[in-house]
Amino acid sequence: MTQPPDLLKAIRTGNLKDVHSALESDPALGSAGLAELAMGMACFLGHADIVRALFERGFGVSLPDNTVATSPLKMAIRGGRKEVVRLLIELGLVVPEGVETGLTAQEITVAQWIAFRDGFGAQGDHAAEASTGPAVEEIVVGRLNGVDTQVLESDALRAALRGE
Repeated sequence: MTQPPDLLKAIRTGNLKDVHSALESDPALGSAGLAELAMGMACFLGHADIVRALFERGFGVSLPDNTVATSPLKMAIRGGRKEVVRLLIELGLVVPEGVETGLTAQEITVAQWIAFRDGFGAQGDHAAEASTGPAVEEIVVGRLNGVDTQVLESDALRAALRGE
């Protein structure tokens, strides 16, 4: 059985393969205290691939209060890891009012759109039904290769969130 320090050592070194090995050898590693520590450490160190791997194994990206200094969001912000902050939002984390993430409003909106598109709820849980949010149709246009559509997607998301 893998000991928690093996998982933490793998996270510290950024070794995704060892993280997977530790998680495979002991599925109970997702206990509350260790899960928060592991996710917070991965966020602080900027290991986005490890954050995603932990999330896929049931480690939460959100605490009841995401303004707590040890929350994954605050750890990523303290570490200056904007890419991890973006990933957390894409995985369904809701940024508390007044928290400076280091991301622009457009980056936050795009990350929220990705979370919505992928069906992640407000607390990083996969939504049971896609009908929980506003109905948005995704349109694929074949001749617009190389055109940045993120601005259009963010405008559509803002309009959907306002109920227009």
